[in-house]
Amino acid sequence: MLKYFTPGKVYEVLLTTKSNVTPVGVVREGETLRFKLFKGRSFDDLLSTPEASIQITNDVQLIVKSALNLDTDIDIVSNKRWRWIKGLPGLYGIVQREVTLWKDELGETEVLQGKFIPVGEIQGRLSLRPFSRADCLLVEMAVLFTRFKVSSEEETCKKIKALYELYKHLGGNSELAEYIMENLKYRSE
Repeated sequence: MLKYFTPGKVYEVLLTTKSNVTPVGVVREGETLRFKLFKGRSFDDLLSTPEASIQITNDVQLIVKSALNLDTDIDIVSNKRWRWIKGLPGLYGIVQREVTLWKDELGETEVLQGKFIPVGEIQGRLSLRPFSRADCLLVEMAVLFTRFKVSSEEETCKKIKALYELYKHLGGNSELAEYIMENLKYRSE
């Protein structure tokens, strides 16, 4: 399955740890996938148990709900060491990790630099759901919104609003976009 990840390109996947599912951007480097995680449940899980699964999906709603920690209707499969989402293709493996400092316009924080080493494949199938340009914008809105929740920075707010306008123009109509905009409005007042 690793062969489907073009080296150097960022892919949005779902990372399942011992207690959490979260979207994460991964980049293939040789026979591994690199990623970084900001503090949260998955960050803590990987510090204590460096085992995870990485799965692909074309379900934008699932990616965004996972990013926003909203309820999803997924089934989790567990074996003795790994957990994964039932039905989605992917890989399970070991995560080599290092905690480093990350500094950007929001300030300084710790980040977990992960190197995912596949051990096995997870069988699954993707639904026949085309990925739209509006879907790409919804994912980007969710990524920015998770940053906005940490810091109500005006520039981040403007970026989300601009993405929302283009999202609507491209036919986007997800309740999740409205959720983001409503909470953006609430947080920025």
